[in-house]
Amino acid sequence: MHNLIEFIKSHFHWVMFVLLESAAIVLLFRFNDYQASIWFTSANEFTAAVDRTYADVVSYIKLGKINSDLTARNIMLQRQVNQLRDILAKQGADSLGLDEKQKKLLEDYKLIPAQVTSNSINKENNFIVIDKGEAAGVRSEMGVVSGGGIVGIVFLTSKNYSLVMPILNKKSSISCRIRGHRFFGYLGWEGGSPLTAYLNDVPRYARFNVGDYVETSGHSSIFPPGLFVGRIIAIGNSRDGLSYRVKVNLATDFADLRDVCVISSPVKAEVDSLKMHALEMEQPQE
Repeated sequence: MHNLIEFIKSHFHWVMFVLLESAAIVLLFRFNDYQASIWFTSANEFTAAVDRTYADVVSYIKLGKINSDLTARNIMLQRQVNQLRDILAKQGADSLGLDEKQKKLLEDYKLIPAQVTSNSINKENNFIVIDKGEAAGVRSEMGVVSGGGIVGIVFLTSKNYSLVMPILNKKSSISCRIRGHRFFGYLGWEGGSPLTAYLNDVPRYARFNVGDYVETSGHSSIFPPGLFVGRIIAIGNSRDGLSYRVKVNLATDFADLRDVCVISSPVKAEVDSLKMHALEMEQPQE
């Protein structure tokens, strides 16, 4: 103890310098938004780089299983395509025309492949970090999907990484509909299990059943219509009794999420431009 006191006395000026410098740095980043944003971006880039290295190792270990799953999925999709062609052929439909329409639809969207480098599922407001950013064409408010279903929406971007707000975030709200019906509501997560979420504001006159599928409605420019979200496992009433509160078993396995795609749509850019123009027109002119 005596040696410690003597050490502090002999180096008191250095100890005070470190304490004052630390306090100055904390005050700088806490009360200045610009410096705080720089610190957040730099820290996020460093953390994402470390997470990416770890993810690469785990990805290599799981490579065999991933390839097996992709092969099985491709076989399943090929069977579905063949079945669809057979049905259309029996009905006298023009399958070539369908192919052209499908091709035209897909041309409207660009998929940017990415990998998850950081993910959380046990917080109230979870976030996901992916290894693609502005350099790859990713922008905020772009939709993110996986092989199983939708994942969430891009929240923040840096040059090489992006922060995604997934369904498993209490602030997330995504317009969805019940497949085969025009009824839609807003998908939200209330915490707890990462396997389920709730479709709220479904009108009382709607007729649907447990087991029906839920998909994106296309009522926003973020997700195209028809993307798989999950399956209905329970139907209840809202607190005010004016609408249904539908429990949905999510298609995406957030606990084992690795490969995703970011949806880039020229339609979204056009809609965003219109919204920006409308906001500018609403501003009072001096």
